[in-house]
Amino acid sequence: MKREFIHGTWQKNRSFSPAVITEGSDQRMIWLAGYGAPQTPDGASLAGDFEAQTRQSFANIEAFLQKSGAKLSDIVQMTVFIIDSRYGNAFTELRKEYFPDGNFPGSAMITVAGFAQPEMMVEIQGIAVVEG
Repeated sequence: MKREFIHGTWQKNRSFSPAVITEGSDQRMIWLAGYGAPQTPDGASLAGDFEAQTRQSFANIEAFLQKSGAKLSDIVQMTVFIIDSRYGNAFTELRKEYFPDGNFPGSAMITVAGFAQPEMMVEIQGIAVVEG
């Protein structure tokens, strides 16, 4: 099985790949690292704004998947980490926007005591499967 380790910029200093892509005879699997978004791409803080962090996390995942020839609907498994269980329903409602056809990935939602960056409120991991 072919493996491609995607090399990020800052991720290298933290000893992880933002994604690993594996390819077999008839499919590619994209193993996404955790995507959190305590700030916008231009550096504006999203501290304290769960909805904005969630939307930016999905935008970052979507942008990476597009570069890899995939899309959000190719995600088959998702693990979501949230800072407070009271955000669980809010995340669920937001996720419905990103999977409007109702074909939701398998998922787990886990409440954590904290993240590597204290201002983070949500982090999303995923596995996408693409034919071909």
